[in-house]
Amino acid sequence: MTSDKGSVNAWIGLGANLGDPQKAIQSALRLLVSKSGTSVTAVSSFYRTAPVGFDDQPDFLNGVARVKTSLGSGVLLERLLEIEAEIGRIRTSERFGPRVIDLDLLLFGDQIIDSDVLSVPHPRMQLRRFVLEPLAEIEGEMVFPGGVTLSACLRDCDNQEVAREGIIDFPEAN
Repeated sequence: MTSDKGSVNAWIGLGANLGDPQKAIQSALRLLVSKSGTSVTAVSSFYRTAPVGFDDQPDFLNGVARVKTSLGSGVLLERLLEIEAEIGRIRTSERFGPRVIDLDLLLFGDQIIDSDVLSVPHPRMQLRRFVLEPLAEIEGEMVFPGGVTLSACLRDCDNQEVAREGIIDFPEAN
């Protein structure tokens, strides 16, 4: 999963359900590439999903982007949090509530990271069809760090509904 020397492929989960979710996701991708060290190399379609864990809120639009980055995992996470704040996300203690933007670092190369601030692979990624479907769209079959396959995770989530909604218009993706 490592690309050019010094660069790593990473996968970012994209989600939003307040305001204009499509615009928020596109803005987040533009902000990510406008800062040095990261380019977007693939973007999935949008997928509409019901909220998880806190039902009294609008449906989410979700997607996944593959990026090539020369940043370390911690710096990339900081950049994602900065972009969320710039778009208007205010973090609260409410874990699964509505949000104007949500950017999750899902995978960072083939690394397994478990620190106080970052867990990669993302700890709930393998349980969420709204992450796995768009990831499969851009990657096909893949094996996650630790040896679990994407297709096995999708089979385990076949009771969750997602609906492909349309494309994420991001021509900057190579």
